[in-house]
Amino acid sequence: MDPSAPAVLVALEVSAFGAAIRQSSWIYPLANVGHILALVVFASAVAVLDLRLLGAFPATRPADVVAPARRAAMAAFGLMALSGFVLFTAEASHVALNPVFQLKLGLIAVALANAVVLGRIAEREADLMPAHVPFRGPVRLAGALSLALWISVAASGRLIAYV
Repeated sequence: MDPSAPAVLVALEVSAFGAAIRQSSWIYPLANVGHILALVVFASAVAVLDLRLLGAFPATRPADVVAPARRAAMAAFGLMALSGFVLFTAEASHVALNPVFQLKLGLIAVALANAVVLGRIAEREADLMPAHVPFRGPVRLAGALSLALWISVAASGRLIAYV
């Protein structure tokens, strides 16, 4: 426990929930595996979605890719957030002060903002587009930004343990 952390994070870490996570031989590993599995589904869905926005899979009607991939990404993100909260709770005071974790949260915020705006625009456009028609330049740019941001989030998540 890091006493220099905000009191709410120290309280979360020393709570009965935090203690149960640390004392259990299966909660933390299960949350870790769940986080990685959700990451795989999330990364796959985001990759398919963003690659379609960038022009991959041109023979497929955009609406047949965008909406299902977006739903899968949202469900996987929810599972990552839940499992991430469990992982965070076990060491909240220490992890919250880690600059790479703080960077990861900032990247997530930017990536989510991009996803909200991009998702609305892309779904609206995709519904009207036949196969073999590319998305407009701004949508493609937002798709490329999305890929870069989510890759950066995943990379920073892996680097937390080393800083």
